[in-house]
Amino acid sequence: MGQLNAGIVPVTPFQQNCTILFDMDDKRGVVVDPGGDIDKVLAVLRDNAITAEAIWITHGHIDHAGGAMELKEALGIEIIGPHEADKMLLDNLENQGRRYGIDGVRNCVPDRFLAEGETVSFGGHVFEVLHCPGHAPGHVVYYNRAAKFAHVGDVLFRGSVGRTDLPGGDHAALIASIKDKLLPLGDDIGFICGHGPGGRFGEERRTNPFLT
Repeated sequence: MGQLNAGIVPVTPFQQNCTILFDMDDKRGVVVDPGGDIDKVLAVLRDNAITAEAIWITHGHIDHAGGAMELKEALGIEIIGPHEADKMLLDNLENQGRRYGIDGVRNCVPDRFLAEGETVSFGGHVFEVLHCPGHAPGHVVYYNRAAKFAHVGDVLFRGSVGRTDLPGGDHAALIASIKDKLLPLGDDIGFICGHGPGGRFGEERRTNPFLT
């Protein structure tokens, strides 16, 4: 097993961080949140000789899951996640696309929903699944304990937190997810989020105005 690495491909008009997690030695990995622009995602995989073994979804919003079915068919791989509480969002992605004027969006049917306490992996890289509702009811976070790394989707951002004014949003639940599940993992945990730059939990605990 080689070093865990990550590459970010900004996709959709929302500039969502579609993330390719992969092993540096065997170049096998997963694609997290392919919200759209699938030709761009496929080109990055091809140009870097990375073999994607699965698609992992953090939650059911259009910019995170809108291109998942297209990528699944292009690569012949499974869609894993999010939590089943986001099924209603995944079933209405095409309606979201029409509302935002985004073409090519398809409703997403995961091969497997996830629950708190499960694990997912590729190669020897094991990620714990944390159910972190608030931004979306079925939002999950993928945490790799060995690498001290988490993909937090739209739960937490550098200096901010996920919005809660969308259907199924709950600000109190979001803050509880961050304070009860993420921050206790440790100040030294690095994270990639759904939009913008990542950071470390310790910096957010000390300076994020939504958490202090």
